[in-house]
Amino acid sequence: MTLLELFSVPFMQRALIAAFLVGIAAPAVGTYIVQRRLALMGDGIGHVAVTGVAIGLWTQTSPTWAAVVVAIAGAVVIEIVRERGHAEGDVALAMLFYGGLAGGVFVTGLAGTGASRLQEFLFGSILTISVDDLLVTMALAVVLIVICVGLSPQLFAVSQDADYAKVAGLPVRFYSILVAVLAALSVVIAMRTVGLLLVSALMVVPVAIVQQLTRSFRMTLLGAMGAGLVASVGGLGLAAALSRTGANVQPGPSIVLVALAGFFLVWPIGAWLRRRRALVAPFPETAPVEKPVDEAHPHHHGEKCGHVAVEHGDHVDYIHDGHRHAAHVGAEGEHYDEH
Repeated sequence: MTLLELFSVPFMQRALIAAFLVGIAAPAVGTYIVQRRLALMGDGIGHVAVTGVAIGLWTQTSPTWAAVVVAIAGAVVIEIVRERGHAEGDVALAMLFYGGLAGGVFVTGLAGTGASRLQEFLFGSILTISVDDLLVTMALAVVLIVICVGLSPQLFAVSQDADYAKVAGLPVRFYSILVAVLAALSVVIAMRTVGLLLVSALMVVPVAIVQQLTRSFRMTLLGAMGAGLVASVGGLGLAAALSRTGANVQPGPSIVLVALAGFFLVWPIGAWLRRRRALVAPFPETAPVEKPVDEAHPHHHGEKCGHVAVEHGDHVDYIHDGHRHAAHVGAEGEHYDEH
């Protein structure tokens, strides 16, 4: 079977659609996560989502929707804890890491489900995605893309400088929690593509690739979505091509490795561009400051004079030839004292 014939099979078509959507949506959210210097937040939420998947398997309901609820709850909690300063952000993320993963494995044992069933969500199983899961992925991906692009000015302001955004009148807490919820949804829709343990790579690495080449936030956002799309589709195609040789390569790790390969290819170009910009403009250009001149004060300007005369009642202070002078005005006329 040729590669073209392989992609004509229904399960490969579903996998291709899922890879296309996740490749765009995950880096879109990851752009704001990276901007907030919380690149590992996706990992923490991914570990919490393991508990949601396990609850879904235990209750024999949808693991996807259970993961959505638990991941959103965990994301909101970590954002509130981080904002109020009860614990440092990395400590809170560590609690998500260990508690979420341990809770997921524990609940899976209570459900009597084998480790192989949970492994589909830990490392991804895009080739077994069902029509229902694909519809959920499509709906959530469209919501993520619309919000990330449509609210990019507000989300960028909050992610870049929360204090400035608060002074500007933006509801900082609302948008901060919104970013956390978007991250949770991104983790859930990507768990069948790259897996919960690798989802953060698909959110962060495309952003790191584009940051080597771009200087504006909007170009970074759009470029990261494009880079994620190439990595997702390219990784799926690589796994499909290797499968024709008899290799049993999973698409999830292939997608992440393709993204990492893209970063290492682009990084030297980014280093060259940064060096070139530094040589061309080592210092930021600033407009020359023009000193105001007051024609009414009673002295002649010298080479070292650059200050405006300041009147103080019966005298005028000014600088002449590097010295401070005071011109006193009285009944007998003007006389000058040097200080």
